[in-house]
Amino acid sequence: MNFSHLFEFLSELQENNSKEWMDTHRKRYQLLRTSFIQWLDDLEQQLIAIDPDYHPTSGRKGINRINNNLLFHPNKPVYKDHFAAGLDQKTKQGDFYIQIGIHESILAGGYWKPDRNVLMSIREAIDYNGEELINIINKPSFQKTFGGLIPDKEMLKKAPKGYTMDHQYIDLLRHRTFAVIHPLTNTEILHDNFTEKIIRVYKEMLPFRRYLNKAVTV
Repeated sequence: MNFSHLFEFLSELQENNSKEWMDTHRKRYQLLRTSFIQWLDDLEQQLIAIDPDYHPTSGRKGINRINNNLLFHPNKPVYKDHFAAGLDQKTKQGDFYIQIGIHESILAGGYWKPDRNVLMSIREAIDYNGEELINIINKPSFQKTFGGLIPDKEMLKKAPKGYTMDHQYIDLLRHRTFAVIHPLTNTEILHDNFTEKIIRVYKEMLPFRRYLNKAVTV
């Protein structure tokens, strides 16, 4: 995958964000998309080798649409400023997310504003064994890689139903999003060892994702 070409295309797309421009350059887009899918497939084989619980997710299945959903977000531009995909994907929630863009590139994972039943399951797991999650997110290497959980702007001000404010894990129970992000620079993406970088981040995130996935499936 030539990420330099990807950045060039995305920059030009944002300067000419219209269906007319995309139609003129659609062959170029399709070549980049195909290359990105192949890169995802190659990456997946390395992730499968290190994670016995990996859920097979082809690049074609994992890749996200480049079109913004204008029905729900009519003020957004027609096209996104990034290529993105979710791997190890049993559902859209809880996957390993990769985003390569001109304004923001990240590796992420966890549950972003999950539905009520999923959120209740995560809280039940924390109530039962929150110490395990605390140990995971307080690990120095985890803190260095992710800086802890994503700040939750919609965190409850009070205890969720069924819990009290004096609960030993109340700071976690009040969260509505359980996810982490590792930012990427263009220099890192363009470096020859980019795939190795992704694998290191994946390994560091794995205990966190396993804890949450177990919470919502057991």
